[in-house]
Amino acid sequence: MIYIEERGTAPLPLYYRTVIKQVINAGLGGGQDAEISISFVTPDEIRRLNYDFRQKDSATDVLSFPGVARGNARRRSRTFKPKPVLAGDIVICLEVAEKQATEIGHSLEREVAFLTAHGLLHLQGYDHETPEDEADMISRQKGILQSLCFETS
Repeated sequence: MIYIEERGTAPLPLYYRTVIKQVINAGLGGGQDAEISISFVTPDEIRRLNYDFRQKDSATDVLSFPGVARGNARRRSRTFKPKPVLAGDIVICLEVAEKQATEIGHSLEREVAFLTAHGLLHLQGYDHETPEDEADMISRQKGILQSLCFETS
């Protein structure tokens, strides 16, 4: 399940919701059953979250908060369905994303796709703390975006 909400921001265009879901599905490989919440927030809210959780007093583009795996122990019932993994929460500041898209020279749609892929990879345990980790994460982001025709090389 993918939950998308706007908190204090203008409503997200319906098409962007479709793009977000496509990015999540591509990033999960289509086979994993996961619950992910994506919130679009104001610069003030993401700045507060960035300070509270990372001690950085600035508005950022995306933050990720990994969840926890839920128990999937097999029951004796024939109707058993494994519970989805609670992958976590992704928080995006659309105002910062708009500014970045303009500065880089691509569409806001592409920036939202990129930030969603970036946040999802963080939920999966990837980071960019070392040059090797950063190269791996960039490669994975490009792969996700290329699969959806947002990246050409």
